[in-house]
Amino acid sequence: MSRNLEEQAADTMMCCASCGTAQVDDVKLKTCTACKSARYCSIACQREHRSQHKRACKKRAAELHAEILFKQPESSHDGDCPICCLPISLDNKKSIMMSCCSKLICKGCVYSNDIRIVEEKLEQTCPFCRHPDPESKDEGEKNVMKRVKANDPDAMLQLGVRRYEVGDYDDAFAYAKKAADLGHAGAHFLQAIFYHEGQGVEKDEKKEVYHLEQAAIGGHPIARYNLGFEEEKNGRMDRAIKHWIIAATLGHDDSLDALKDGFRGGLVTKDDFASALRAHQAALDATKSPQREAAEEAQKE
Repeated sequence: MSRNLEEQAADTMMCCASCGTAQVDDVKLKTCTACKSARYCSIACQREHRSQHKRACKKRAAELHAEILFKQPESSHDGDCPICCLPISLDNKKSIMMSCCSKLICKGCVYSNDIRIVEEKLEQTCPFCRHPDPESKDEGEKNVMKRVKANDPDAMLQLGVRRYEVGDYDDAFAYAKKAADLGHAGAHFLQAIFYHEGQGVEKDEKKEVYHLEQAAIGGHPIARYNLGFEEEKNGRMDRAIKHWIIAATLGHDDSLDALKDGFRGGLVTKDDFASALRAHQAALDATKSPQREAAEEAQKE
C-alpha cells in the first residue's frame, strides 16, 4: 500500500534535497529559509540545488506569505484597553496614549478615573500606572523619552509621530524604523507613509507595500485598506476584496464602504458582503461599554 503525500514529504525533509544525505547525529540539516520545504546538509549542496529548486521555492514562499498575510487578526493593532480589557475603538478620539507608561487607555476608563479622583480628592494620576500627570508639555516629552530609552516601541512611535507633525522627517523616520524593527504595526504603517510621500527617504513603492503588509499582518486596518487599493490597481480584485473583508471585520468603516461598492458592481457576493456587515457591527459593539458611553456624554456637555 502506497504511503500518503504527507509521509513522503516528511521523509524528504529528513534528507538533503541535493545529495540525499540523511539527518543523523553528526549531520544536521538546515531548512531553506524562504520556502521551508527543503533541507540541506551544507551551503555547497544548497547552491548546487538552487537551479532545480528556485521555481518551486519561489512559488511555495509566495504561498506561505499569502497564508500569513490573509490570516484574520484576533484584534486590531491597538489591542484591548489594559484596564477594562475591551477592544480599543478604531476612532482615535476615543482613547488616550499615556506618556508615562505608553499605555493606550479608552476614554471610558480615563473618565472613571477622573471621577474617582474628584470624589476622593486625590492627585491627578495616570489611570493605569498611577504616575502623576505631567504638568507641562516638556515634562510629558521627558516621560516619553524615558520610555524610548527603555526600548518601548509604543513610545518610539509616539515620538516619531510628534516629530512628523512638526516636519522633522529625519528624526520621525528614525524613531519609526526603530519601533518597526521591534515589530510595531503602527510604526510599519508610518514607514509606509514615508516611502509613499518621499519624506525623509526617497519614494519607494516596493518598500511602501512591504511595510503596509507588515502593518496589516499586525492588525492595522488602514494599512490593509490601502493594500486593497494596491491590489485593485494591479488587477487582483480577489485579493483586494480579501483585504477589505479582513479590515471590515476589525470594524473599519472605509473597508466596509469599499465592499459595498464592490457588491453594487457585482464584484462581491451577497453572502460575503452580508458576513462582513455582521462582523463589522460585532466589532463595533465589542468596543461599547456604559463607562465609554458616559465619557462620550460628558464630552458633549
